[in-house]
Amino acid sequence: MTVDRGTRPTRRAVPSTRTPGEQLATAGPGDVGDTARPVPAATVARLAVYLRVLTTLLGEGRGVVSSEELAAAAGVNSAKLRKDLSHIGSSGVRGVGYDVSRLTAEVEATLGLTRPHAVALVGVGNLGHALAGYGGFAQRGFPVAALFDVDPALVGTEIDGVEVEHAAAIPRVCAERGVTIGVVATPAAAAQEVCDHLVAAGVRSILNFAPTVLAVPAGVEVRKVDLAVEMQVLSFHVARRHGSVPAAGPATPTPGTTATTPREAVTR
Repeated sequence: MTVDRGTRPTRRAVPSTRTPGEQLATAGPGDVGDTARPVPAATVARLAVYLRVLTTLLGEGRGVVSSEELAAAAGVNSAKLRKDLSHIGSSGVRGVGYDVSRLTAEVEATLGLTRPHAVALVGVGNLGHALAGYGGFAQRGFPVAALFDVDPALVGTEIDGVEVEHAAAIPRVCAERGVTIGVVATPAAAAQEVCDHLVAAGVRSILNFAPTVLAVPAGVEVRKVDLAVEMQVLSFHVARRHGSVPAAGPATPTPGTTATTPREAVTR
């Protein structure tokens, strides 16, 4: 996908390369942007997992859950879970556990889910079409409010009742529909320009599926999802299980230098 060239907004930016553990999100009893208490971003990511488990428990009619059970279902240990929940001021009753309904509400408030977030998705090729048709987003408070592409064969079509509009309309449509989250599912070559249009429309949270790093101004948060990288990580683990990962050997000396053993390096 390519985007019509026009005047691009000026970027006061550096590529967003932060990992969840290298940044802090702020969260309190309201949205994540509330500065009441700092919550580590790694904790924020786990809170989203806890919420998924809690939502399932609510659907099953559960009233109380122990920290051990909740932690096991979320794939963490109970000590880490209790520490995570302490960041949002939540604590269970010793010997009883957590009130599922109350804890769900507290996590939702911390994650800023007390109101829905209108989502704009740019690029409705194979991946984008699948994302646009996924009903789970709306169920969790992220309705897809706008779809964009530049392909004449796609512009004017509908996906789940939402019309695909031309990417040139991003600033106007996003502003009109109160879009707060943008999803970039374009080829790498078009991703930065799409990102610029979303930022110009006032979108400050972007989920990037394009295989490239986006440059954004301060105050704009980008989360990158690279499926190929995830596959490569899994490939490493497959290779390690089969014993095909090469063992680390001694470093190759730079031409003109003499290799040393670890003991020689210490005793010199």
